[in-house]
Amino acid sequence: MVVTLIIACEVGFWVLLAAGLALRYLARMPKTGAAVLLLEPLLELALLIVTAVDLKNGATADWKHGLAALYIGYTVAYGHYTIKWVDVRVAHRFAGGPAPIKRYGRDHLKHEAKLWLRTVLMAAVAAALLQGAIWYVGDGDISSLRGWQAAGLRVVSIHGVIMLTYLIWPKKAPKDRAAPEEAPARPREESLH
Repeated sequence: MVVTLIIACEVGFWVLLAAGLALRYLARMPKTGAAVLLLEPLLELALLIVTAVDLKNGATADWKHGLAALYIGYTVAYGHYTIKWVDVRVAHRFAGGPAPIKRYGRDHLKHEAKLWLRTVLMAAVAAALLQGAIWYVGDGDISSLRGWQAAGLRVVSIHGVIMLTYLIWPKKAPKDRAAPEEAPARPREESLH
């Protein structure tokens, strides 16, 4: 049941995102679209409740509960960012918004470092949820939950190494483009209308 709900939450995330952006840009109903986008956190709340009820009803803490915690952590850290990222691209494509910013050099490294911090937040939220489940389970088998805590740390480490490669080998602008310092100022990608 937990795995089915994780899949349903992921599908629901993209359905709500598509519906919200369609209302904002295609139907020209920005407030209604924003309201639909604000429903996204309810999916994770439902997943958290179902996972807790599953454990309360005596389910053995296993990989499904760990995956649910990691998914919730990912959504907390990256959910809003993903919505903004897609929003900028849809606004550019369908509403004449500015083109998404392409980052190079130090600006790209700074952006990747911010993404890495989001990954740290994801792992911290997941670890906290998993620790709560470990305390809740008590004397039962918690090895799977501890394994998911370690998996979160591995993800943070791998993402950190990837981010640091941009320090060693910075992303270079194509030859036909001006360097970011020479490019004209553009609106920030992060803003929702």
